[in-house]
Formats: sequence, structure tokens, C-alpha cells
Amino acid sequence: MKLYLGIDTSNYTTSVGIVNDKNKVLFNEKMPLSVKTGEVGLRQSEAVFQHNKNIKELIKKAFSLFNSKDIVAVGVSSKPRNTENSYMPCFLVGQTAGVLTSLALQVNYYEFSHQEGHLAAAIVSAKRFELLKNDFIGFHVSGGTTEVLFVKPSESDVFDISILSKTLDISAGQAIDRIGVKLGLPFPAGKHLDLLAVNSSKKHSVKTSVKNDGFNLSGLENQADKMILQGEAKEDVAKYCIDFIKLTLKNVIEKNVDNYKDETFLFSGGVMCNSIIRKEFESTYKCFFAESELSSDNAVGIAFLTKIKEFENA
Repeated sequence: MKLYLGIDTSNYTTSVGIVNDKNKVLFNEKMPLSVKTGEVGLRQSEAVFQHNKNIKELIKKAFSLFNSKDIVAVGVSSKPRNTENSYMPCFLVGQTAGVLTSLALQVNYYEFSHQEGHLAAAIVSAKRFELLKNDFIGFHVSGGTTEVLFVKPSESDVFDISILSKTLDISAGQAIDRIGVKLGLPFPAGKHLDLLAVNSSKKHSVKTSVKNDGFNLSGLENQADKMILQGEAKEDVAKYCIDFIKLTLKNVIEKNVDNYKDETFLFSGGVMCNSIIRKEFESTYKCFFAESELSSDNAVGIAFLTKIKEFENA
């Protein structure tokens, strides 16, 4: 059995994944980084420190369950996006672990972007492997990124990605986490905000800011702050937050993605775990979502991309 090992060290989760040559997910283990109560993030130095502690434990666990001789290639996420100046120090931890593991096993080593990993994980989760050969619209909506992408097959890489629209200020995940912490929810707040929002039946009047070059989400946080100060129920504030993001994405589709409506929409990133957004979008568009475990940060997508590149080089 041939196995492909993936490593991802994003800003808030250390992940290791293994897939086999039949695209079956055999190992998907994560360790969230610890964020102090009331805080909404980590310094990169602290993230790097925690990743270094976590990654050795995850790799030890993977090697305790699988024969290292079956691992034929190692891949890592080396940067946030597949652009020249895309960089975050936390990805250096994964790179170091990946290089050393590949050298020890004497197998090939590959690098991908964190964003490519999200798209690949969604493909694996939805079992839409035909998207590797077709154009599609990719939504990457997370704590670090909120972008609408036009994705097509690439001759040199797996994906050729161009941005159709993106946030011009904060990401959707940042807004959710900041509002969630103000509501007393744990960080990251996404799943907890979802549980609150489904208990609200309040209909909100939402005004979004969608432009030709992107969209703004900071107004969401400002309005949520006012609602909290006015003593509105936590469930209603949470519902407003989700409604704002949902309507913003719908308006982006109408304004910036109208020419691509015949394409398949693939939703990835932790924010897209939200049950309210998923339910409405699945009834409106030709789209696919990753399951929760493969929507939030993970290394399965990186492992899958590693398998693809290894097949190409065979």
C-alpha cells in the first residue's frame, strides 16, 4: 500500500494527514494552538513555538499507526497562497518537519500553498475529483482569507488560481472570532456562533458593501458591537453575523461572479462549516461543501496534492 503524508502548520492548527493511492483518508489528526481566554489571536513567535511542540507528537502518532516504508512522498503547506510574496513564519515549522521526514525516508518532498490544500481537501471530502480537470469557482472563507477564486487546471501546478473578489479589510473568520469572543464564546468561535445563530428567528436588515474590486466586512463588527451594547440577545447578534456574511457572499456572486454562474462552486475554509450558509447555498447554487473536518484547517488536502504530484513524477 502506498501512502502520502501531508503536513500543515497554519496559524491556529497543527495538522498531519495521510491518504492512500485510492484517495482514501487514512489519518487526519489536528492539534489546535492554545489561545488565552478573551484573546483573538497569537503572535507568530508563539504560534511557531506551539507548532514545534505539536508537530513531533502528530508525526510520532502517524508513524505508530503506519509503516514508514509505505510512505512514498511527503508534502507540506509552505505559504498562505501560491504567490511570490506570500509568507508566514508558522509554515516554516511544517517545511522543516517535511524536509527532515522526506530525507529520513528517502522519498520525494513537495510544497503547496495552504489555500491549495483547502481546495484539495474540499474536493476529497465532496468526492468531486473531476474538478481537477475542469474549471470551477472556489470560495476560500476562513480566519485568514476570504476570497472568491476562479480555478482551472495547471500544467505546472495542480491549480491555476486567480482572484475574482476578496475582502478589502478583515476576513470573515476574523469578524466571527472577534464578535464571538465579545459574546463570551471560546476562540475560535465559528462552531459556537453557529449553535447560537440557529436558535434565533430574528430577520435582520443587512446592508453589505460589495464593490468591483472586492468587498468590506468591517461594518459587520461595528454593527455587532452596537447590538451588544444595546443588550440584544446573543442568539440575535450571532444570527446577524451569519446573515451579513451570507448576504455579502451572495451579492459578490451577483456582482463579480455573474459570468461564471454555470461553473461549479466549491466552498472551503472553516467559515463554510456554518449550517445556515450551507443550507441556503445548497438550495440556490450548483455547489459542493467540504465536511466539517475537512473544511477547517487540515493536512488531508496537502496529502492528496502530494499524491497527485508523485503520480505525475512517476
